[in-house]
Amino acid sequence: MLAKRIIPCLDVKDGRTVKGVNFVDLRDAGDPVELAWQYSQQGADELVFLDITATHEGRKTTIDLVKSVARQVNIPFTIGGGINELADAEILLNSGADKISINSAAVRNPKLIDELANTFGRQFVVIAVDTRFSEGKNWVYLRGGRDKTEIQTEDWIKEAESRGAGEILLTSMDHDGTKNGFDCSLLKKINDTLTIPIIASGGAGSQQDFVDVFQQAEVDAALAASVFHYGEILIPELKETLRRNKIIAR
Repeated sequence: MLAKRIIPCLDVKDGRTVKGVNFVDLRDAGDPVELAWQYSQQGADELVFLDITATHEGRKTTIDLVKSVARQVNIPFTIGGGINELADAEILLNSGADKISINSAAVRNPKLIDELANTFGRQFVVIAVDTRFSEGKNWVYLRGGRDKTEIQTEDWIKEAESRGAGEILLTSMDHDGTKNGFDCSLLKKINDTLTIPIIASGGAGSQQDFVDVFQQAEVDAALAASVFHYGEILIPELKETLRRNKIIAR
């Protein structure tokens, strides 16, 4: 069994880490580079940086942030936001990112997944999916949760995997920021259909939530933001809790 990963997520806006509830009401959570260094010292397995307004504002992810993080941390990190073509990904990977994450661009141009996987290798390609439940189904949302598509989440994730996605970062918008726990039933349902790793995102509020998502949904990694940013959960304590529950953590 592969060891489970704990991944702090840093949503970045205007050079600062921010966090909201259900994708709105953002508040400041600190300097992203400083937080990245703290998490690497605490024992985080990976980091994810999402430039949450890059796509909405039609601009590229800041290269300076990637270079600064690469100088500060010695753990893998993924960068996402504003990546629309191969050249965008190449610049970020060459600047020090270990993986790139695409969301809206992949839905608009699914062939981009094939191109990225064929050029860089699928292990570098993370497909981020923002999903919300309505009318009895799970739907894909774009542009930081602003735009609902007519694409069902399960269908899109299967297509992404078939095109060369190396990992799926699945965020439940209904659970995001609520601290009421991950959407274990949805995660389990999707994870059972995949052969690639899935990262659970949205809803972490306690150490038990991490235990639940690993035991119930059997995901490969769990991602959270505010509980780490504001010191509500400390990564060394979380990993000890996982070990006590016989969950193999890195």
